[in-house]
Amino acid sequence: MSTRRLVITAVLQGNSQAEVARTYGVSQGWISKVMARYRIEGEAAFEPKSRARKTHAEATGIETVEKVLALRADLTTRGLDAGADTIKWHLRHHHHIELSRATIHRILTRAQVVTPEPKKRPKSSTIRFEAAQPNETWQSDFTHYRLTRPDGRPGADTEIITWIDDCSRLVLHCSAHNRITAKIVKDTFCQAGDLHGYPASTLTDNGMVYTVRLATGRGGRTALEKELQARHITQKNGRPNKPTTQGKVERFQATLKKWLRAQPNQPTTINELNTLITVFITEYNQHRPHRALPHQSTPTTIYTTRPKATPNSHNRTDTHNRVRHDKIDSTGKLTLRHAGKLHHIGIGRTHARTPIIMLIQDLNITVIHAATGEILRELTLDTTRDYQPLHRPPNPTTKNKEA
Repeated sequence: MSTRRLVITAVLQGNSQAEVARTYGVSQGWISKVMARYRIEGEAAFEPKSRARKTHAEATGIETVEKVLALRADLTTRGLDAGADTIKWHLRHHHHIELSRATIHRILTRAQVVTPEPKKRPKSSTIRFEAAQPNETWQSDFTHYRLTRPDGRPGADTEIITWIDDCSRLVLHCSAHNRITAKIVKDTFCQAGDLHGYPASTLTDNGMVYTVRLATGRGGRTALEKELQARHITQKNGRPNKPTTQGKVERFQATLKKWLRAQPNQPTTINELNTLITVFITEYNQHRPHRALPHQSTPTTIYTTRPKATPNSHNRTDTHNRVRHDKIDSTGKLTLRHAGKLHHIGIGRTHARTPIIMLIQDLNITVIHAATGEILRELTLDTTRDYQPLHRPPNPTTKNKEA
């Protein structure tokens, strides 16, 4: 039995506080405090109060917590991703608030708006394949979405085809049709190509609208296969029963349908569905942060700022192409080994510690900011010298300054 319970019980039995203090070896002042608490809180006084601090100087402010919960509610209502990473991006870019992902997750968990579901990720989920340049590979697939009748009952089924850039995740084309045919596949590909420039390769599944390579009977090519051959574009197809090969376009389709289902006014016609798709594509390409891209950039940022591949550049076999991810050192330089010799490339101290992507085609080098897609430097490697300077104009001499 605790000393507090014994002391309180003894005083309640009529013993004086002085006598109780001598019996249990405590001060009368402490007994007075315990009895005062007992009169207010009752039996809760039998246990000591927590000595933890009531306030924490480093605790997240109430206004910030409310902003996190408001963003969570708004993004969820709009059918967009509302995880901790996305909320962190919106806080930084729209509200100039810096919070760690762990802090945001704790706020959401404490508010009981997320249910922790720890799962062991498969090893395959940590392996990522992506093109190094925009237009190096386009992925395509189609999915289903059911219309809604005016009275609210399920309506006709539709099929939505998507063309997406493998490097930037930019949605190049997305449209709904009654049924996807080989002609629609070819026409949508050409529409995207005329608008964005044609890719070096495509990646699709083995659906008959894309390829007949697995068809049992003899036949020619599909409309898409003929178009790709005429433009010298490499056609790649995933292995049968391996949808993860087209994982980027599959993931986009899930995101699109989640957003469509969250809309209060469900489409009743294909035209209404295509209008909604157009609205979402603008949000997805230009405003929504993408977790798979460097620093959660938008697809438009990556696609428009990096040099693009072309069919001819991809199909060449007489060049040595490399892609390297690196970070500029503290002195503003990069290193590159060519023909067994190490060369140093000047970028500038203002870009020290900046993450970059280096595109190398023989002696031609392009250095790109990994987060923004900005081209930091383009050069042709001079193999006769170790250091590749920036070729800035020399500083004016003292005589020129005086002049």
